[in-house]
Amino acid sequence: MPIDYHKLKNRVFRDVEQTYGWKDSALYALGIGFGHDPLDTRQLRFVYEESQLAVPTMPVVLATPGFWVKEPDSGVDWVRVLHGEQSLTVHKPLPVAGTVVGTLKVTGIVDKGRDKGAILVQERRLYDKATGDLLATLEGLTFCRGDGGFSETPGNGPAGGDPAPAAKPAVPDGAPDHVRDMPTMPQAALIYRLCADLNPLHADPAVATAAGFKAPILHGLASYGAAGHAVLAACCDYDPARL
Repeated sequence: MPIDYHKLKNRVFRDVEQTYGWKDSALYALGIGFGHDPLDTRQLRFVYEESQLAVPTMPVVLATPGFWVKEPDSGVDWVRVLHGEQSLTVHKPLPVAGTVVGTLKVTGIVDKGRDKGAILVQERRLYDKATGDLLATLEGLTFCRGDGGFSETPGNGPAGGDPAPAAKPAVPDGAPDHVRDMPTMPQAALIYRLCADLNPLHADPAVATAAGFKAPILHGLASYGAAGHAVLAACCDYDPARL
């Protein structure tokens, strides 16, 4: 059965409220590589409670709705979905501890065609509950490999679904402005999963082998956080406000 375009596009999500503390902020930082050099006092500020700072990419794990496409009424073939892209706009520095509220809406469903899948575009906003300030806006693209061709059903959305999201900027030509090696620990996935994604693919060797991998793999959003760590270090001297 094809997904129901109108039902999915107009799906109402409850707001998600999460209270987190300094240990949660430190755990996220450890999961993406902060503290690798225990003598680097700039990194220490993200994992030690004295004068602590929150990592700017941490909104990706806060007040999330979880793996909602697995719910039967979504109509999505959840077994075949993949997290494709992620973007983050930081509006204000994230507090080290507090209560945040996340909102979610489906902003687009693109039909790539039968046997080619569909793209589900979601926008999440993260607010500081105490002040009402918008802290971050996040956009995620999910590849729904089993749901292409839904718009071929009469009345099930516009032909081809919604317009495809705008293309991201191309990679510039020439040498990079900065090069920075960011090593990841063998146990990085075991730490990062405590912040968000408990998928056994990232912890259980038997599950990883069944999925075709030699060992449990690191989360894509952990690699995203490591890249953010590199930018923060190379361009902002570890100052989140500058990012």
